[in-house]
Amino acid sequence: MRALRGLAGLLVAVGIWESVTRAGLVDARFVPPPSVVFVRVAELLGTEAFLRDVIATVLAWAIALGTAVAVAVPAGLVLGSVRAVRVATRALVELLRPIPSVALIPLVILLVGGGPEAKITLAVYASIWPILYNTVYGLGELDPLLTDTARACGVPRRRVAVSVALPAAAPFVVTGVRLSAAIALIVVVSTEFLAGASRGIGSAILQASSGAGRMDIVLAATLVAGTIGFAINEGLERLVRTAFPWSTVAAAS
Repeated sequence: MRALRGLAGLLVAVGIWESVTRAGLVDARFVPPPSVVFVRVAELLGTEAFLRDVIATVLAWAIALGTAVAVAVPAGLVLGSVRAVRVATRALVELLRPIPSVALIPLVILLVGGGPEAKITLAVYASIWPILYNTVYGLGELDPLLTDTARACGVPRRRVAVSVALPAAAPFVVTGVRLSAAIALIVVVSTEFLAGASRGIGSAILQASSGAGRMDIVLAATLVAGTIGFAINEGLERLVRTAFPWSTVAAAS
């Protein structure tokens, strides 16, 4: 029923879009009707060049998200477990977190160049924060009885963090990963567009908009990116519900 309701809402939105453009309320040169855009999607997915762009974007997204997880989860364990470290780094974290990643594009291009490294670096920077904060929050929600029992049994502090604290905070960590997955995709595509990458969905959008002004191709490529983002989010949301059915985080998802 949930899927049917979502499909019904999507069909209604598409119908309104088609009606508005066909009635001339919106200039079809700038906002083509969905019947045209869907045809362009099929054409794009049948071309090798665009498939290479999709692969380039998805590969950069996967590398960025994996790197963000590898950095943010251990950092969150330290910040969530050691109060002195959390207090000492609070000002730095709160200073860096609000900085928009796209504002760092010129600096990143100067440091690592304008290749795939730039979009990966920016996506890693933007993706770290939700995972980091969810890990810290998850450790804050940890029942002290669990850690006290482990320490009473002689378990070292480091092992407590890995074998007790991290599994208990895992639902929060996975939720942070789900949020960061969407952020990473947005940043990758945005950087490809703004920095003029040679490959990627953002690059395809840039070429279509700056060349002949093909808004149908622009919307088609954007729709492909949105579909990828939806599939990623849906997959991770199902993972949270399946792996942690007992968690209130899973219920909220």
